[in-house]
Amino acid sequence: MDESKSGAGRFFEDFKIGELIRHATPRTVTSGDKSLYMALYSPRHAAVSSREFARSCGLVEAPIESLAAFHTVFGKSVPDVSVNAIANLGYAEGRFFEPLYPGDTVRTESTVVGLKENRNRASGIVWVRTRGIRKTDETVIEFVRWVMVRKRRTASPAPETCIPELDSCVAAECLHVPRNLDFSGYDFDLAGEPYAWDDYAIGERIDHADAVTVEDAEHMMATRLWQNTARVHFDATLRDDRRRLIYGGHVISLARSLSFNGLANAQFVAAINGGTHANPCFAGDTVRAWSEILDKSETERPSVGALRLRTVASNGEAGQLRDDSGKYNKDILLDLDYWVLIPR
Repeated sequence: MDESKSGAGRFFEDFKIGELIRHATPRTVTSGDKSLYMALYSPRHAAVSSREFARSCGLVEAPIESLAAFHTVFGKSVPDVSVNAIANLGYAEGRFFEPLYPGDTVRTESTVVGLKENRNRASGIVWVRTRGIRKTDETVIEFVRWVMVRKRRTASPAPETCIPELDSCVAAECLHVPRNLDFSGYDFDLAGEPYAWDDYAIGERIDHADAVTVEDAEHMMATRLWQNTARVHFDATLRDDRRRLIYGGHVISLARSLSFNGLANAQFVAAINGGTHANPCFAGDTVRAWSEILDKSETERPSVGALRLRTVASNGEAGQLRDDSGKYNKDILLDLDYWVLIPR
């Protein structure tokens, strides 16, 4: 069977430091994307749920949920970066700029910024800096991610090792507040909770109370929605245990939606400082989430504050992150460090 036209995708040895990859198939986001995202995750933050609420906050329309924009951009990078991935490992230096609205078209490009072969010589780690770009050439989101990618042949020479130096946190003064965003007339009753920026204390922990049991059908629908073609999410024969690996972004969105209980007014994600998929997630796992307030900051907009959060998704009880040796507990699925925008 001739596979010369369909192709097997990139393997670890195919990447080069500094290479710019322009990803295929720009994506026009629609109200249908919003509806399907809500059906999958049930996000309840008012600014993305209600046109009138969004307009009362100075926006022209209810935007696409912050993480839906992230998934859209991420998904376009998969065929060139991680279609042959073993696992997506983490994120850093993520910044969200102007929101995406239904009708916007976004294209994606990535630059290879790091490479390191694993000791088993069967795979390696690839770091890329990915940008989502609106048709006006305006960047709407950018982030670094790293992924473990199979080698085509174990004996193939590996690229020279280059591990990028990444900031541990996006500085508060570098956070972008969307144009015209104004929380001075914010309706806390309609938003669902009375807690503003001043009501949160550094070190406070919030158990988000609810839980969601993951199913294969839902995560595969989500992964198709973002046009994410990573084979490990669909093809059960790629793993010895014959289980489909749940897309890490699916867990991120579940955790974000669960966080409404206690963080209902954290309307927008402003940055992703770091993220780790600590353990794999599979169908049948029940996801719970809790958050810790890591930091607080004012922004350039008097009515808008920023909270730095650590949100943890777990397949167990909330609260315990690591064991006595410092390793993640085996039930920890996600450890996400990010900034959100909230009324002051």
